[in-house]
Amino acid sequence: MESEPDPENVEQSFCAKTTDEELNKSFNLEASLSKFSYIDLDKELEFKNDLIDDKEFDIPQVDTPPTLESILNETDDEDESFVLEDPTLLNIDTIDSHSYDTSSVASSDSGDRTNLKRKKKLPDSFSLHGSVMRHSLLKGISAQIVSAADKVNAGLPTAIAVSSLIAVGTSHGLALIFDQNQALRLCLGSTGVGGQYGAISALSINNDCSRLLCGFAKGQITMWDLASGKLLRSITDAHPPGTAILHIKFTDDPTLAICNDSGGSVFELTFKRVMGVRTCESRCLFSGSKGEVCCIEPLHSKPELKDHPITQFSLLAMASLTKILVIGLKPSLKVWMTFPYGRMDPSSVPLLAWHFVAVHNFVNPMLAFCRGDVVHFLLVKRDESGAIHVTKQKHLHLYYDLINFTWINSRTIVLLDSVEKLHVIDRQTQEELETVEISEVQLVYNSSHFKSLATGGNVSQALALVGEKACYQSISSFGGQIFYLGTKSVYVMMLRSWRERVDHLLKQDCLTEALALAWSFHEGKAKAVVGLSGDASKRKAIVADRMVEILFHYADRALKKCPDQGKIQVMEQHFQIVLMCWENRLYDAMIYVYNRGMNDFISPMEKLFRIIAPPLNAGKTLTDEQVVMGNKLLVYISCCLAGRAYPLGDIPEDLVPLVKNQVFEFLIRLHSTEASSEEEIYPYVRTLLHFDTREFLNVLALTFEDFKNDKQAVEYQQRIVDILLKVMVENSDFTPSQVGCLFTFLARQLAKPDNTLFVNRTLFDQVLEFLCSPDDDSRHSERQQVLLELLQAGGIVQFEENRLIRMAEKAEFYQICEFMYEREHQYDKIIDCYLRDPLREEEVFNYIHNILSIPGHSAEEKQSVWQKAMDHIEELVSLKPCKAAELVATHFSEQIETVIKKLQNQVLLFKFLRSLLDPREGIHVNQELLQVSPCITEQYIELLCQFSPNQVIETLQVLECYRLDETIQISQKYQLPEVTAYLLEKKGDIHGAFLIMLKRLQSKLQEIMHQGENTKDVPSLKDVEETTVETIALCQRNSHNLNQQQREALWFPLLEAMMAPQKLSSSAAPYLHSEALKSMTMQVLNSMAAFIALPSILQRILQDPVYGKGKLGEIQGLILGMLDTFNYETLLETTTSLLNQDLHWSLCNLRASVTRGLNPKQDYCSICLQQYKRRQEMADEIIVFSCGHLYHSFCLQNKECTVEIEGQTRWTCYKCSSSNKAGKLSENSSEIKKGRITPSQVKMSPSCHPSKGDPTIKKAISEPVLDPQQIQAFDQLCHLYRGSSRLALLTELSQNRSGESCRPFGGSQSGPAFNSIFQKENFQLQLIPPPVTED
Repeated sequence: MESEPDPENVEQSFCAKTTDEELNKSFNLEASLSKFSYIDLDKELEFKNDLIDDKEFDIPQVDTPPTLESILNETDDEDESFVLEDPTLLNIDTIDSHSYDTSSVASSDSGDRTNLKRKKKLPDSFSLHGSVMRHSLLKGISAQIVSAADKVNAGLPTAIAVSSLIAVGTSHGLALIFDQNQALRLCLGSTGVGGQYGAISALSINNDCSRLLCGFAKGQITMWDLASGKLLRSITDAHPPGTAILHIKFTDDPTLAICNDSGGSVFELTFKRVMGVRTCESRCLFSGSKGEVCCIEPLHSKPELKDHPITQFSLLAMASLTKILVIGLKPSLKVWMTFPYGRMDPSSVPLLAWHFVAVHNFVNPMLAFCRGDVVHFLLVKRDESGAIHVTKQKHLHLYYDLINFTWINSRTIVLLDSVEKLHVIDRQTQEELETVEISEVQLVYNSSHFKSLATGGNVSQALALVGEKACYQSISSFGGQIFYLGTKSVYVMMLRSWRERVDHLLKQDCLTEALALAWSFHEGKAKAVVGLSGDASKRKAIVADRMVEILFHYADRALKKCPDQGKIQVMEQHFQIVLMCWENRLYDAMIYVYNRGMNDFISPMEKLFRIIAPPLNAGKTLTDEQVVMGNKLLVYISCCLAGRAYPLGDIPEDLVPLVKNQVFEFLIRLHSTEASSEEEIYPYVRTLLHFDTREFLNVLALTFEDFKNDKQAVEYQQRIVDILLKVMVENSDFTPSQVGCLFTFLARQLAKPDNTLFVNRTLFDQVLEFLCSPDDDSRHSERQQVLLELLQAGGIVQFEENRLIRMAEKAEFYQICEFMYEREHQYDKIIDCYLRDPLREEEVFNYIHNILSIPGHSAEEKQSVWQKAMDHIEELVSLKPCKAAELVATHFSEQIETVIKKLQNQVLLFKFLRSLLDPREGIHVNQELLQVSPCITEQYIELLCQFSPNQVIETLQVLECYRLDETIQISQKYQLPEVTAYLLEKKGDIHGAFLIMLKRLQSKLQEIMHQGENTKDVPSLKDVEETTVETIALCQRNSHNLNQQQREALWFPLLEAMMAPQKLSSSAAPYLHSEALKSMTMQVLNSMAAFIALPSILQRILQDPVYGKGKLGEIQGLILGMLDTFNYETLLETTTSLLNQDLHWSLCNLRASVTRGLNPKQDYCSICLQQYKRRQEMADEIIVFSCGHLYHSFCLQNKECTVEIEGQTRWTCYKCSSSNKAGKLSENSSEIKKGRITPSQVKMSPSCHPSKGDPTIKKAISEPVLDPQQIQAFDQLCHLYRGSSRLALLTELSQNRSGESCRPFGGSQSGPAFNSIFQKENFQLQLIPPPVTED
């Protein structure tokens, strides 16, 4: 959260300034709720090891909990306080129901108030924890409250409720609704109604912020719609008249609310809507005649805890003047706990507050309650039996009386004492974190409502005395924020983030305290921490960065106060900071101490150079730590030359010129201070160039930008440039990239308008020779890129262009050539550069496309580019046919024929045309807009027939622009009968296409028949099968559109062609393919049977002269196969019909039996022998079984006549199950376990019924089921009519044993292995369902 400037004295005054922007950020209530909820629970789980380890006392559960009536009838002994001497001796078995309320929870020292009052006040914790709370005035709301009082006579504020909206009630009956931006959204009510109802004494907003409940001083209650501002309900009879509403609270159930009046009674309000009419039903939960309740608090669960098991009880805590009660509203009203106060100040205010906390990895609600100066904590959880279990936690002793208690999160509580001072307490350690005075808020008290002044003051003296300090309706918490209602203002308080707390101490110059607080955050020992979440290591890293900043700030202050500033001896003796920083590798801190403490900017560079220079000079690889130090050195030099302090801040203005001069003089030193005889000149510049040439030159470039054009600056620039040239050009230990970086840097400096540098032009020529004519061909790409950067930086002016182009072409620097041709607008030559460059040759298509399509190029330039592309069209097509075709189709679709003429290579022409015409190639060209003549398409088809004949048909299916006759001639030319047949079929010549396919099939069949006896040409047979399938498919596709004669002209020649080889075959013919030919012939017969009648097929076969002369046995297999197929299909159709009829009859009979009403045989229970009409002493049900026996459910339950079926309990008849227990029941039980029977059908009716007539029998189970007797009868019925399996019948009928004819009802088969079901004596074929028997 954003923080505003804090006041000087947090303990004494509120912050008077806050901006709307800050408020909007801090008052994002919806987000805050979710955020605080999860953070609280996470932190509880994280710190579970820090939980209290004192003894916990389990509140005992009793057999008969006390009722509200028994509690109300108890006599409250005000003079005797309850003291539990030894909680460990608490015996659950010895506690009766009447002592439950006094033995629930108590403390042995809770009654000794005199000892607690003498407790000393805790020491001031500001130095330990800083300012924990941040408080702000809501200026917008405060100003509008005052304005409403002045302009519309709204009166003074009396109550506040906060959710995602803020509701403020006034003394004249108005409710002001504000949004998160403090804008007034609604003004509910009127002063006229306020004169009738009195002041608003209580407010409540429901969970989804859609409803507002207002309680009034004269007892009325209103409900408002917060979306529309409509009045939904006005309730005047919810409680006794003449009493004020002290509390009104929504529960988590939006239809349920609780109210508490000044008579001390508590009522439950249930909101309903029947037939569009809104109603409210009231039920008294607690009567004030036996003890006045002055505080109520329902348990509200957060959205992420809505499924918590405790929420189903809808717990409500109530505080009377003598005791605390916790009751459950659901599923039925029940008292779960009572607790007496003992001795206390009668003017003390009872307080209640719920919050969910995490204890031992489980999240449960905790109730905090107090009256006076002792706060008790109760952990409420649900045990395995479903009962509420209450555990006492460590209580909190205070030295002041409380008037308000608020949870701000699960670890932190905020207390308000009777002198209006806030105390922030850590719950687990009970440590006071901060104390804040809030007297300036001018808190609103609810005394007048507790005294019920608006209705005549008819309240007890005890309640009036408590009301003197009551401020229940003036303080509201939501989403980790607490809102305080003053007489003219509204304040909000929340926890500061950890960073705000540290910054607050720094602003007050409490550096030691800020560092200590940050360290506590780092070690995880701080309290009330906000803003640190996630992994522990990440949290430590975040805090560590902040601690480093504090240390810098601390060191800065310490250095300024150090005596004899600037003397290193005194510094090292007094602080030893430099030595400590160097040993601990705190290089930033060391540089900071040198700069700020001694104004020494050179020594840090010397130390760092001593580390990185030796390995660089030796050609070794630097370690990670040395690389970090080198980068720090570059950044430090950059900061010094730019006038900035390292690592942050600025160098004093009077020192900036001196520091720049010192650093430059240091860098350009001829030798180091401790130089050896072998050291090369300019060691510091050389070291930095070797470490990172580009970054060092960037540092110099930034420095040159800041230099003024005075004489000294010009001299420095020229001098360092000369040194750079001398170091790099005269040495061969620098790479081409490093040399190129230097000359790129020089080119940029020379290209400036105000350039004063001088560089010998011959040096650039030497660099060009160095880059273009190396001793070896290594680093080709690196050298080309370096030269390109040099030219782009302005170095082009330093070279003679023709010489540069010649050397670039010689070195194959095609990017350099492209750069030069681009300057001269010679775009056609750039195409050659792309085609010659193997790394970029595929980019030539995009380049040509850009030149031809992007505006800005002349027609001549485009023409030259296109002409160059035409000259290299074969190269382009061979490179990427798809790209070349797309280029031609996009820009020059009318010149396709010209392109085709240029492509002399037939393979390239084929690839080009395929990419251009075949849409499957995926070029992004609209084929409709591409005007291609049919001759081009036919040329492509001809090439396709040559190079890829297997793909011709697939391609013809997607091509459109071709002529059929010419294409047929092409296919005939290349002898592709499948293609010719396809084209003839497409042309409409079905018979011609069929003849071609038939001729091809006959030729393949002849090839098979002329094979040798031992030849096994499997591919040839497969080819025949494929040709047969294609021919059959041709006939099937076109038979639908032909008449009977035309169909026969297709199918019969095909059948004759398939049977001809079998006619000519003899016993000497190869047996290899006979079975395959028979199979293919059967495939033809099956296919043609769908179009030609079976008699016509048989007649045609029998009319054959060959078969008409006694050779019918040769085709016996074919004919019998056709008959078997026909018989099977007929039988299958008949059997399916019978099965459907049989199933329908079975289901109808079963449904009739299970939905039939049950008629009991007698009117008395078969177990107790009593008439069911006479047993009316208890609510019992009558159970009637289908067998006619009748029972009372209580009697059956005692006899344990139940069966578990699929997790459900079903009744069984006692008499029937007893008689069949040995045999039938065991059989049924086994069937039940196997899941073969359904639960028994039982019909029940209540035993208590009207005296006239028989009771109305009703079903206990919605879906009809069978009882065991019905199941047994049904099984006997099935067994009586059970015959052979239908599947067995069909299987035997369809079997073809070794090619022989299957005769289902024929004689016996030979061999013991086969035993037909048709030969069994008891075989019956039942084609009709059995008759329905009457009961």
